[in-house]
Amino acid sequence: MCGIVAIAHRDLRAPVSEAALRGMARTLVHRGPEDEGVLAGCGGGLGFRRLSFMDIPGGQQPFTNEAGNVHVVGNGEIYNYPELRGELEALGHRFRSGSDIEAALHAYEQWGCDAFTHLRGMFALALYDERTHALVAARDRAGEKPLFYADTTDGLFLASEVKALLVRPEVSREFDLQALDQFLTYEYVIAPRTLFAQIRSLPAAHYLVYRDGKVRVERYWDVAEVPVREWAAADAATAVRTALATAVDRQMMSDVPLGVFLSGGIDSSAIAAFMADAAVRRGVTVTSFSMGFRDQSYNELPYAREIATRFGLTHVEDLVTADVASLFDPLVAHLDQPFADVSFFPTYLVSRLARQHVKGVLAGDGGDELFGGYDAYAAQALAARLSRLTPDAAWQLADRVAQLVPPAAQKKGALNKVKRFLAGITSNTADLGHYRWMTFMDPPSRRRLYSPAMLDAALGGDVHREVREAFGAYRSDDAMNRELYADLRVYLADDILVKVDRMSMATSLETRAPFLDTDLMELAFSMPGHLKVRGDQRKIVLKQALRGVLPESILLRRKEGFSIPMKNWLRRELQPLMRDLLSAERLTRRGLFQPTEVARLMQEHVDGRANHAHQLFSLMVFERWADALEAPVQMPGIVAAS
Repeated sequence: MCGIVAIAHRDLRAPVSEAALRGMARTLVHRGPEDEGVLAGCGGGLGFRRLSFMDIPGGQQPFTNEAGNVHVVGNGEIYNYPELRGELEALGHRFRSGSDIEAALHAYEQWGCDAFTHLRGMFALALYDERTHALVAARDRAGEKPLFYADTTDGLFLASEVKALLVRPEVSREFDLQALDQFLTYEYVIAPRTLFAQIRSLPAAHYLVYRDGKVRVERYWDVAEVPVREWAAADAATAVRTALATAVDRQMMSDVPLGVFLSGGIDSSAIAAFMADAAVRRGVTVTSFSMGFRDQSYNELPYAREIATRFGLTHVEDLVTADVASLFDPLVAHLDQPFADVSFFPTYLVSRLARQHVKGVLAGDGGDELFGGYDAYAAQALAARLSRLTPDAAWQLADRVAQLVPPAAQKKGALNKVKRFLAGITSNTADLGHYRWMTFMDPPSRRRLYSPAMLDAALGGDVHREVREAFGAYRSDDAMNRELYADLRVYLADDILVKVDRMSMATSLETRAPFLDTDLMELAFSMPGHLKVRGDQRKIVLKQALRGVLPESILLRRKEGFSIPMKNWLRRELQPLMRDLLSAERLTRRGLFQPTEVARLMQEHVDGRANHAHQLFSLMVFERWADALEAPVQMPGIVAAS
């Protein structure tokens, strides 16, 4: 894993400052604590921070082609680079190293921007092409590796993280209030937006070309184009099992020991099982890492231990406690822009735990989006059936009655599920599909919470536009696959993978996701939705594929999710932090939210009359993040940039 930066001037005669590149790169020392490289020329330059994962002689970046006129820096892993290198050498290209990123350079030489369709892996790349005076950049298909850019009057600035852009005085820090509205609605910001008006996130499966002072962004791959075909259930299960095993084996390519994040759920358990099998062939060992909770309704450690024992893994575990309050400041500041999925706490802790033993891990991310693992899919199917029988007024009445009942303290349970179902079906329009249950701020709540200035900004945009666009971009009439596609494009890319990348990179740990192997993603979307979700059954084909691989106790257990008891902690251990960050004085000074409404939300939550944890924690994150822009916080255990 690495961190990359780039600068391209509008004035092609203007030399890029090596000091400017180094200044940007050194904000990314956590992504690459071991080495630094820069290339500065007239019109453009590249910078690089390195975390050594493969011991490659001559692997120092930036790489330059044989003619000396195309240069590249890259973050990630190109898993098919041995085959790609062989093909390129047969076409006459000469390599100076065995680096996968050098293979990407020669692929661009050979095919231009079509090169990105040849790359299989997780990557963010930046190339400066002196032949055309263009800066070219690209992200992998799922969006595992991030890339941000700012188009300024002086030129384009590009980096793996927003913080590397903010060190440049040319880049404005003006907030995008519509993006803030989106964050408070979803708990994350959807690409290409960021919380900064001038900074954009390059979406997954896209490339960027900056030439003649203009930015052009194009999509180079779309799983929506994979045709759905008929599959016999047994053949589909065999194909999934083979593809997942192959992806795990391919991603175990490494010169250093690898571990696995193990929750005890189906996805991570499958990765652990196939890793154990591949480890025997490779003559290596695998260590599993898990986090648990004292609150047993959140704790999955017994299932993780069962899998680790079954497959002979060296198992390491720890507990998440309310002491995470001490991590709130540094983690929120590190995130670059507000992000309120509370599972970033355990993700950071399990990453920190793993980094004490290994440099890289495999994880189960993507299994839910490919094979249908979320409760929201079942909620949408139930709502579609019931809406034909029950008038809207009845749902509104049922929701008002349910709100009178105090929420239960446990993670899920029948009462909490009923309340969440009713809130979702009454708060948002049906065209949001299952995203009705994946939002946390409805229009009446926003009108009560927002100040006039914030409300004007919110009313000026469509907070759900990107979600609706994702639904509309899937051209098959397979309704289930349309929901999965939207989650792959939005929720996975802008919540799950953001969380995993930022929190693992904060500890200088590489994470890899075999479920997001290109072949496996395309295979999954070639299968009709009824093979994945049917009624209250989820991940049907995946579970069938794993029969005989995983124990029935794991295959039959319900999905829990990697969450923490934030609603309970805000009533007790974290209440002082909440009241400080959301004090009337702070809110009045910021001028974005109504202090009286926030005070009402806090009191109802503390009294146990309602569960406002999502809204309150999001507001806490924003307030602390905004403070950090003025006084950045050092990450614990991370070497300071110099």
